[in-house]
Amino acid sequence: MFKRVALFIATNLAIVLVLGVILNLLGVNRILDESGVGLDMGNLLIFAAVFGFGGSFISLAISKWTAKRLTGAKVITSPRNEAESWLVNTVRNQARVAGIGMPEVAVYDSPDVNAFATGARKNSALVAVSTGLLRSMSRDEAEAVLAHEVSHVATGDMVTLALVQGVVNTFVIVASRVVGHLVDRVVFKTEEGHGPAFFITSILAQVVFGILASTIVFWFSRQREFRADAGGAYLAGRDKMVAALEKLKRSAEQPHLPDQMAAFGISGGVGQGIKRLFMTHPPLEERIAALKRG
Repeated sequence: MFKRVALFIATNLAIVLVLGVILNLLGVNRILDESGVGLDMGNLLIFAAVFGFGGSFISLAISKWTAKRLTGAKVITSPRNEAESWLVNTVRNQARVAGIGMPEVAVYDSPDVNAFATGARKNSALVAVSTGLLRSMSRDEAEAVLAHEVSHVATGDMVTLALVQGVVNTFVIVASRVVGHLVDRVVFKTEEGHGPAFFITSILAQVVFGILASTIVFWFSRQREFRADAGGAYLAGRDKMVAALEKLKRSAEQPHLPDQMAAFGISGGVGQGIKRLFMTHPPLEERIAALKRG
């Protein structure tokens, strides 16, 4: 657990460092105009876009590397047994039908009945399944789960999610700085530069706006699960996809993927009321009903 946390912190610090270098190269090292009184909206937008989109796309670019280390997933380079051969051949056949390049296929050791797909490009993705899934599911059910993940890759869900996250990040950064600037000028009467009120208010506003804006990202994540279920039904068969989701539903109190990978798995949590707004996956009951209707 400590290794995962340390890796996550180190990765994010490295991303911030890289983005800071990019901003310096672009000459965007301040968001105030030359007089030090008003906001330079051009610089602010560049600053926000570099951090908003840059962080999102760097994370996407290294997503396969990060996922392997967070989950301990081992890529199958040469199948060691019949089960691994079946996994690789199933993904290969599904990828061919979906019109994408062969993804890397991996297995990670976890009692969690789950699987995920990630990667920056359709033709160079990663599809991984847990040992818990392989133990708990029949071949037909596991085939449907793999089809669900291959469908995510084929529709470019990872890239689209990165774009949505980038837009949201950019908006949050700009809006929080504008609010901080207004409070600093109007309430605390700072006439030049920025006082402590700007930084404190900007941080608080960024937290609030970030929480509110994240509901948009989670909404998109839930919609893409319905699409991936439909894609999985096309590749593996509707009955197999429904059976796989029903098996997931029966898996009680299962552990979860690391938080950084939760949106990429097939199985999500359970939420009601306002908690539902922050779910990466729709309730399995709704996904099953959608497949049966479709």
